[in-house]
Amino acid sequence: MQLFEKTIGQWLEHWAEATPDREYIVYSDRDLRFTWKEFNDRVDDMAKGLLAIGVEPGTHVGIWAQNVPDWLTFLFACAKIGAVAVTVNTNYKEEELAFVIEHSDMHTLCITDGAAGYNYLDMIYTLLPELRSQPRGYLRSARFPHLKNLIYIGQEKYRGMYNTPEILLLGSTRDDEHYRRVKEGVSCHDVVNMQYTSGTTGFPKGVMLSHHNITNNGYLTGCHMNFTSDDKLCVCVPLFHCFGVVLAVMNCLTHGCTQVMIEKFDPLLTLASIHRERCTVLYGVPTMFIAELHHPMFPMFDMRSLRTGIMAGALCPRELMREVSEKMYMDITSVYGLTESSPGMTQTRIDDSFEVRCATVGRPYEHTEVAVIDPETGKECPVGVEGEMCCRGYLNMKGYYKNPEATAQVIDAQGWLHSGDLGMKDADGNYHITGRIKDMIIRGGENISPKEVEDFLYKMPGVKDVQVVAVRSPRYGEDVGAFIIPHEGYSFTTEDVRDFCKDRIARYKIPRYVFTVKEYPLTGSGKIQKFKLRDLALELCAQNGINII
Repeated sequence: MQLFEKTIGQWLEHWAEATPDREYIVYSDRDLRFTWKEFNDRVDDMAKGLLAIGVEPGTHVGIWAQNVPDWLTFLFACAKIGAVAVTVNTNYKEEELAFVIEHSDMHTLCITDGAAGYNYLDMIYTLLPELRSQPRGYLRSARFPHLKNLIYIGQEKYRGMYNTPEILLLGSTRDDEHYRRVKEGVSCHDVVNMQYTSGTTGFPKGVMLSHHNITNNGYLTGCHMNFTSDDKLCVCVPLFHCFGVVLAVMNCLTHGCTQVMIEKFDPLLTLASIHRERCTVLYGVPTMFIAELHHPMFPMFDMRSLRTGIMAGALCPRELMREVSEKMYMDITSVYGLTESSPGMTQTRIDDSFEVRCATVGRPYEHTEVAVIDPETGKECPVGVEGEMCCRGYLNMKGYYKNPEATAQVIDAQGWLHSGDLGMKDADGNYHITGRIKDMIIRGGENISPKEVEDFLYKMPGVKDVQVVAVRSPRYGEDVGAFIIPHEGYSFTTEDVRDFCKDRIARYKIPRYVFTVKEYPLTGSGKIQKFKLRDLALELCAQNGINII
C-alpha cells in the first residue's frame, strides 16, 4: 500500500471526473443527495467566495456546527485554496470558543444557530457585540483582532454576517484563472486542518495536520477494511473530531465511496439510515453502539447490509464488540491512535480472527513505526511488557500551533510521538492498550489498571456499561470507584458488586465505591470525561456522609 502525494482538492476532483454521477454525500432523513460532480461544483463556488472575502492560503477558518450539509463544503473549499479549517467542538461554551478564536488567530468563523442547549448566535453576539453595528466583511474586534468575517451556515440573515448563499453567489461570479493559480500553489504537505484536543485532560492545544497526514491515514484505514467505491459508510460520529473528519471523510474521499450523513447522533435515525440506504459500514464510539443495540425499535430494522466498521474513541469492551458482531452482522475493527497521529496508529484488519479484533487494537499502519517505550528508561520494551505507546512516520502531526514547548514534550528528538497511553505488544505483533498513564489508580503503592477492572465488571449480570476511576482515599491515597449504568430492571449496591468480585479478582482491585448513574459526562466526540467522574465521586460521597478527604 502506497502513500499518495495528493491534496484533498485533487482527490475530490479525481472522483468528480472519474465517477461524476455516483452519489458522494447523502442525508437520508431529508433526501438530500450530492453526486461527486455536484459537490465539487459547490465546493468550487464556495472556495472562490471565500477568496472574495479575504480568505487566503494559510488563513484560519473556523467551522462551528454539527454535521450539517455545508460543513464539508467549507472544509473542502478551505483545502482547495490552501486555507486551514479549524474544527470547533460543538459543545463549547463562550469562553472555550473565545480561547479557540483567539489562540488560532481565526480569520473567518462559519456557524449555525446552535445545538441542543447551545445557542451559538447568542454566544457570538456576546463575544462580538461589534457585529450589531459594523457591516459584514468589515469586522474590527478589539478582543479578536484577527477575526474579520462571520458566515452563517444556512439561508437566514443575521446582522454583521454573511450567509452561505451569499458566499456561493460571490464565488459563482469570480475569476476562474485566479482560483486556478491559488489551487496550483497548494502542497499536500501544507497544514489543512487544525483540531483542538478534546479536553478530557488539560487545556486544549491546536493540532496541525496536513493533507498528507490525513488523506493517507484515511486511505490506509479503508484498505484495512477492504473498502471499495461500492461501500456506503454511515457517518454518525461528529465531523469536528478526527474520527469523523479523517477515519470517515478521508477514507471515503480516497476510496470514492458514499457517505450517509447523520447531522447529530441519534440511535433511531442511525438505524433508519442504515436500513434505508443499505449502508455497508458503520462507525461509532462504544456509547453509540450501546444506544443502537438497546434501542427499543432495534428489531424493526434490517442490519444485514452491514459488513464492517470501526469501534474506537475509547477502550472498547470485549462483550460489546461481540454483541455488535452478532446482532449487526459486522466484522468490527478497532483503530487506536490520537489526534496527534492523524489519528490511526494501529488497526485490526477485517480478516483478523474475532479474538484478535476483540482483544487487541491490531498491528501498525503501513509506513508507520510503533514502539512500546519504558517511560523511565526511554528504551523499547520487550514483548509482553507494558510501556508507553509511541509512533513515528508520515502520520505524526506537524506540531501544536504556537506551542513549540508542548510539541517538544510529545515528539522527542528521535521523532517518536508519545501517546500517554499504556500498552504492550504480544508475540503475534498485535498491540494491547492497558490504560492511560494519568488514569492509573495507585492504591497504597499498588498500580491498578481501570480497564482491567472494567472488563471484569462487564461480566456481572445487569451491567450495561461501567467506568472505573480513581477516588481519593484517606488511607490509601487513591481507591477504586466504579460508575455503573445498569440494564433496565437491575440495580446495584456497593455490597452487590464487592460480593461479585470477592475471590475472583485481587482484593485491592475490588471497587471501594460504587455509583449507579444513567449516563456519563461526554466530550462532543463521545469520549467519556473521566476527570468529571472523579469530581462526581467526591460530590456523591459527601452527599452520603462518606469522608474521603
